[in-house]
Amino acid sequence: MVSERQSDRTSPQGTMTRRQAVFIGVGAMVGAGIFALLGEAGSIAQSAVWLSFLLAGVIAALQGYSFACLGKKHASKAGMIGYISAGYGWESRVTSIFSWMMWATGIIVIAMVAVSFGSYSAGVLSGGEMPGALVKSMASVIVIAVILLNALGGAGAVAKAQSAVVRIVIVVLLGLALVTMVTADWSLLAPSTYPSFADIVGSIALTFFAFLGFGMISFTAKDLKDQRDLGPATYIALAVTTVTYVAIALGVFGQLTPAEVTEAGPTAIALAAKPVLGMAGYCIVAFTALLSTAGAVNANVYAIPGLFEELAGRRVFPPFLGAKKGKFQMSLLLTGFVILVLVWLLDLSAIASLGSAVALLIFLAISIGHLRIRKETGVNAVVLVFAILTVSITLVGFFVTTIDSSPSSLIAFAALLVLAIIVDTVWRAVRPEREHKNRELVS
Repeated sequence: MVSERQSDRTSPQGTMTRRQAVFIGVGAMVGAGIFALLGEAGSIAQSAVWLSFLLAGVIAALQGYSFACLGKKHASKAGMIGYISAGYGWESRVTSIFSWMMWATGIIVIAMVAVSFGSYSAGVLSGGEMPGALVKSMASVIVIAVILLNALGGAGAVAKAQSAVVRIVIVVLLGLALVTMVTADWSLLAPSTYPSFADIVGSIALTFFAFLGFGMISFTAKDLKDQRDLGPATYIALAVTTVTYVAIALGVFGQLTPAEVTEAGPTAIALAAKPVLGMAGYCIVAFTALLSTAGAVNANVYAIPGLFEELAGRRVFPPFLGAKKGKFQMSLLLTGFVILVLVWLLDLSAIASLGSAVALLIFLAISIGHLRIRKETGVNAVVLVFAILTVSITLVGFFVTTIDSSPSSLIAFAALLVLAIIVDTVWRAVRPEREHKNRELVS
């Protein structure tokens, strides 16, 4: 006979394994970030970028530890929002405001990654010209395809697709790292070439962004065969991603000077592999970028239905947002539509850092809320406080960096926060009246 304790941890409807949850997390992290971040981080940390990625991985692991402890007691379809509610309560405005902000930024992040997919695919199809209409068309194709996969295929299809994509991406990236490290000029990576420690720390605000997707693992709770796999899945995903990032950074900066990496930007990995692989290096990188961006879109879209179902059921969101239209969840249809509108009408590069700012703020809110219920989860208070301090420093570093590099992102962040507060205030004002009418109809 299955004990009550065990039945609370397992789901008779769960189909996802720990390994598949790992692939969801790795796929969400290893998107377009590794291609774009090398150049930007290299301009600050120079040849010590590998160390910046390593430190960022440690900071992410501290947050992962907090998530793993919370997951033992508070795993839910709402993922990270469920963790916020554990510390503040479902009726708290902190929980509801962050719920609206998370949905909005999720839409923006998915749209941005989809455009990255469109850029790489358009470049391949057009021989490097990347016409705007073709970029947007290919971005629309991946969004529609992923929406259909999540709506019609279910969690099983999503997990299988993600597993296949991530396996290929990790093998290719580690292969490229090995090729470039074997032929590296290690004098380019000598400690004497490193900038000051302050500059290395300053670059963490950039490299940490490449780890933000690990939070998507928290949304696998509804589909896992055993929810006790949430913690191990988080640790494994972060370890795999950290090793991949550090290896790529060592390989690229062992082939190129920081100035060359900065100038090459997103094509730095291809340029580093060119001496060994020639033009095949560019094709391999382009192929890997297509797969990784497609995987990132898939991982982020996967979280939406469960999030909306939980939030609509608890009246944090209007109930119709958790409803279904045939086989399609309203959340997927509405989110997909808004993503396509953003892809075609907005210049998303102007607010590229918005998702990172909100994610960092959510991590901070989760950790502070976790501190309030630390006895319930059994978390180590010292480690949790250290996690709060490190993510706070990273958030401050982000704002300092963004003031110069992307002030429009800060404006968008403030506007999004105000908008979330307004929407939440309006829904809270309307909700009691609607619930009263519903009770009258039932009686």
